[in-house]
Amino acid sequence: MEFESAGKRIRISGEGNGNPLVILNTVSKEGPDVYDTARSLTDRPFTLAAIENINWNAEMSPWQSGPAASWDAPYAGLADNYISDLENIIIPEIIRKIGTAPQYLAIAGYSLGGLFAIYSLYRTSLFSRAASASGSMWFPDFIEFAEKNELKAAPDRIYLSLGDAESRKGSPLMRSVGEKTDMLVSILRGKGIRTEFELNSGNHFKDAALRMAKGIRWIISGT
Repeated sequence: MEFESAGKRIRISGEGNGNPLVILNTVSKEGPDVYDTARSLTDRPFTLAAIENINWNAEMSPWQSGPAASWDAPYAGLADNYISDLENIIIPEIIRKIGTAPQYLAIAGYSLGGLFAIYSLYRTSLFSRAASASGSMWFPDFIEFAEKNELKAAPDRIYLSLGDAESRKGSPLMRSVGEKTDMLVSILRGKGIRTEFELNSGNHFKDAALRMAKGIRWIISGT
């Protein structure tokens, strides 16, 4: 099933049937590949709503920031606006389209989308689980934000992962991702949240669909 909502293209994979609904913000059209890979890893049914046409550096960033590297673009900090669209327009439309209320809502994302997945937990109580694969936890001041602020509602499960080469590539800011992710894991566990961290082999771009699928598998695997 495909449709448009709030200027975004939505691709639905899987049946509704009251199963968990995972919202996946995508940079391209990887949603069906992530879904198929996740289904090959678990027998637990779920519905995936992959959202396309995202203004990536704007809508996935929590606040304004300059480029993280010479080849990068500035970050406009429009995540709060996009979260409002998700809450009030996009997700209600997704649920209407699938026809049944989900068991629960989860949010997932890769890279800057992984940062957004975690940030959204501080801004809305809509999601009870989150998966961040190779998330951009190097983003300026994010760890300080996570430490000083409270989650809107304690999620049941949070998954984070990185590639073991990610801290050796990119700008000095981006190379801090390993240290910053470790700090975030400690912050979340310190809040009593069941948090899983997985270190994968390779750089930021290796096996992206598989890394995201493993995160989804973990967050939907428990009650």
